[in-house]
Amino acid sequence: MSTFVEPLPSRLAVLVEDLRKLPAFLRRDFLVALSYRTAFISDALGLFFGAFIFYFVGLMVDPTKIPTYGDTRATYMEFVAIGLALGVFLQIGLGRVAAVMNREQLMGTLESLVVTPTATATIQIGSVVYDLIYIPIRTALFLLAIDVGFGLHFQADGILPAAVMLLFFIPFVWGLGLAAAGAMLTFRRGAGAFGLGIGFLTLGSGAYFPLELLPGWVQDVSVVNPITVAIEGMRETLIGGVGWSGVATDLLVLAPLSLFSLVAGVFIFRLAQWRERRQGTLGLY
Repeated sequence: MSTFVEPLPSRLAVLVEDLRKLPAFLRRDFLVALSYRTAFISDALGLFFGAFIFYFVGLMVDPTKIPTYGDTRATYMEFVAIGLALGVFLQIGLGRVAAVMNREQLMGTLESLVVTPTATATIQIGSVVYDLIYIPIRTALFLLAIDVGFGLHFQADGILPAAVMLLFFIPFVWGLGLAAAGAMLTFRRGAGAFGLGIGFLTLGSGAYFPLELLPGWVQDVSVVNPITVAIEGMRETLIGGVGWSGVATDLLVLAPLSLFSLVAGVFIFRLAQWRERRQGTLGLY
């Protein structure tokens, strides 16, 4: 007697079914963000207040100390605007990805999410899909507003290479955020230590002042600092207008660093999640 066994759905079908849930995550987070309109205004005001501070600092900076990109010597405001945008992008991206787990714990929905027939990867992507869309758009609008408001001279033909550089940079931020989220699941306050480490990386990246002014060992480390690679690549395109040929090497360096960060972040988060589920403390905060 033969027994009929219903074929299991293919991995592709399961993936497609899970991806259909992402719009629900996006809609939820958009409605939550929309309910706090004051946060948008205070966020924008904070950005422009910081830009004004750097504008007046730039008036005291010796222009000859600012690097040349392509055939163009950047003004301090052009130089620091890109560093400021990427630095804030990193801080917000890291903080929000890590804070997602804390928010789900506080709302009491984390355990409900993980017991549903939803893949862990879908939960991870869904929890940050709104920020993955919002933060790059926010960064681009900030650079556009700075360009217009302060009379800067960013190269229009450098926008697309800069956008690709930012796209390659996102997995690095996401990986760090997942690692911080894993630490938060385990230690309940794990994002603080990661924020401190990112602060040191940003400080040594040349985001706010030229690398040539930093100690020699910091300059040596900056070669493999993904923040430095992304910032300098965007400066080359937006200020120097070097095009694709000028950033190809930067993209080749940034890609494996971002991939490593993402893989390590996923591993750390899943390890922390497995540990908390095993101990029955996933919903504690």
